[in-house]
Amino acid sequence: MQIHEVKRKTENRKKKYVGRGGKRGKTSGKGTKGQNSRSGRKKRPEMRDIIKKLPKLRGRGKNVFKSIRKPVLVSEAKLATLFKDGEKATIAEIRKRLGLKGGKIDIK
Repeated sequence: MQIHEVKRKTENRKKKYVGRGGKRGKTSGKGTKGQNSRSGRKKRPEMRDIIKKLPKLRGRGKNVFKSIRKPVLVSEAKLATLFKDGEKATIAEIRKRLGLKGGKIDIK
């Protein structure tokens, strides 16, 4: 068997003609009135409305996939309560004691 001898399993289905006059008559299977019955009708995609409502992330540049995290402000008084005198306060240790996963920490 060669490629030009291959036949389809099922025959092609004819497309249903709507709005061509002929045997369909009057409204030609389009119902009556309204946007859907007009020729060349274009309905606005529902997805577009959803996309339009979302804010644009401008100026993200090459860091598109990085999350937008604002720095966490930690006061010196708060740090004093977290650590005892003479204890080392590294950024990793501050994160651990405050229960933060990541991001920037600013000490005020």
